Amino acid sequence: MNRIEKAFHQTERKSFVPYIMAGDGGLDTLKDRLLFLEKSGATAVELGIPFSDPVADGPTIQQAGIRALKAGTTLRKTLKAISECRNEVSIPLIVMTYINPVLSFGIDAFAEAAAAAGIDGCIIPDLPIEEEHLISGALEGKAIELIRLVTITSPPERIKAIVSRGNGYIYAVTVAGITGTRSGFNPDLGAFLQKVKELSPIPVLAGFGISTPDHVRDVSKYCDGVIVGSRIIDLFEQNELDEIKKLISASIAIQA
Repeated sequence: MNRIEKAFHQTERKSFVPYIMAGDGGLDTLKDRLLFLEKSGATAVELGIPFSDPVADGPTIQQAGIRALKAGTTLRKTLKAISECRNEVSIPLIVMTYINPVLSFGIDAFAEAAAAAGIDGCIIPDLPIEEEHLISGALEGKAIELIRLVTITSPPERIKAIVSRGNGYIYAVTVAGITGTRSGFNPDLGAFLQKVKELSPIPVLAGFGISTPDHVRDVSKYCDGVIVGSRIIDLFEQNELDEIKKLISASIAIQA
């Protein structure tokens, strides 16, 4: 059983997965942020890799990516920084990147370097299931889970096809659009998450737009936990660490 399976299957609470941009604030902050999130109760952490054309990212994550790129952050440097602190961080780490940086790195070389760094999973939002054969074999060969996404606009047959290939957990996108904090959600969100959960043999986590403890509590009713990105990035930038703890605590208080 790998770290993702242990983290998501051996728990009596709803899961909380924060997303942070690698290199935002400098890669020298990465270790401290990972340890803080783990100590605060995060189930796992998604690490964004800055990219010049982030089609799925809203303004907050785009700006974090720009700051990280200006600081000289690259995929290779991020993996090196992770490898240097991995023995101190015990929770799963999932890299979220676009396909172009992986192709530029080299698919086999990326899988080997990610495994050596201690990466447990990989999310590639611009890689549809029809094209995932480009990388899935290389990742599987290194025991790295390819985390797949379904969206609120995905038809039932496509959801079935995606969850049938799922590993680790399913990332259920809560909105028809880009990332970013929101005041509310589609009234059909609960039904969508329940349907995905019915079809999926692995945990279902909801992400995009979740930014308050109430969001965490409300959305978690319908699935196995949440992913929070833009709000976490804002709070780190503002040094509001207690507010991050409050978000994570909202999920800890909910029985699975």
